[in-house]
Amino acid sequence: MNKPPSRTIIHAGHMLDVKSGRIIDNPTVVIDGDKITSVGQATAGNATLINLPNATLVPGLIDAHTHLTGEPNFGYQELGISTPMEALIGAKNARVTLEAGFTTVRNVGAGGFTDVALRDAIDQALVPGPRMLVSGPPLGITGGHCDNNLLPYEYHREADGVADGVEGVQHKVREVIKYGADLIKICATGGVLSKGDDPRASQYTLEEMKAIVADAHRLGRKVAAHAHGAQGILWASEAGVDSIEHGSYMDDAAISMMKSKGTYLVPTLYLTQWLQENMTRIGMPEMYAAKERAIIPIVRQNLKKAFDAGVKVAFGTDAAVYPHGLNAHEFAMYVQLGMSPVQAIQTATVNAADLLGWSDRIGSIDSGKYADIIAVNGDPTKDVTVLQSPVFVMKGGVVYKGAASHW
Repeated sequence: MNKPPSRTIIHAGHMLDVKSGRIIDNPTVVIDGDKITSVGQATAGNATLINLPNATLVPGLIDAHTHLTGEPNFGYQELGISTPMEALIGAKNARVTLEAGFTTVRNVGAGGFTDVALRDAIDQALVPGPRMLVSGPPLGITGGHCDNNLLPYEYHREADGVADGVEGVQHKVREVIKYGADLIKICATGGVLSKGDDPRASQYTLEEMKAIVADAHRLGRKVAAHAHGAQGILWASEAGVDSIEHGSYMDDAAISMMKSKGTYLVPTLYLTQWLQENMTRIGMPEMYAAKERAIIPIVRQNLKKAFDAGVKVAFGTDAAVYPHGLNAHEFAMYVQLGMSPVQAIQTATVNAADLLGWSDRIGSIDSGKYADIIAVNGDPTKDVTVLQSPVFVMKGGVVYKGAASHW
């Protein structure tokens, strides 16, 4: 049902070359199967023709921080969601995310390895969705942000990824890889949407994080570190993690360490605006709302400092904290903090592809790469908000939105 046609030719009004930032007029993209074979000239032969004369082609977008199997369900209502239901929720959100123009995601945290199942179902064409790199359960300390702290002691319940001590974290890294993880997600500090912890407090020790990174990298997996507090950011970067997620309380020392190590920052900024506007309406528990209110005034100024310092940035949203499909609202936040529209788009294309280790297959419209292409009305280099409403979405040569989609 979603097998790509043998050859497809796309004619469009414009195309964004994300590497140079130039808009190219009247491009032609030739696709054989699921790969792009040429850009700029058509070749003879039978082909499916797609004409988008008023649109601008952009590479399929990449979100490096999603939770497709989650929803904005906060507090004790989370306990009512079973593992099978989480997987089904993921199938719904995968389609919503793909139709929003995000053809690749890095899923950083899911219960019961539901993201592994979702990734495999998408790869087997059982459900539509983006390409996925998945972490399975995130690693965290006992009682920390990635533990299950909502139930009282007599239930003796802890989250799947809980591990303490060097030997404990080494075992957990190997276990989640055994069950299908493409990367390792750790909680280096406390968080906002968790009971009883402080986002500013570091959780894993430097030695524990060094052990995690050593095993993960030796086994060919990258490491993403949830980190709000400055010390946790510093230690995680020193330990060699590949990305810092959120970064809310980062200071000059943490920024300097990230730059020296080449660590990516994945900002997840739009969620602060969405929650500020909606936390009362959705009934966010006060134990979470108080922490969110404390972060909102400082996160933008700290991340702007990181942007201005030249820290590498990859696009990420934390979709599931707010409704899936709104991912592209993140671009405007980066522009507000001083990025040009092209730089903002690069965070979700060439930069994110580099973070994922997939620069050879996604992130730009180039010969040899997957035919992951979206189209928007207007010029995204002048107005990034046009990316919120793609009129055409193709992944791997299959059209999922617009132009007589094949799904």
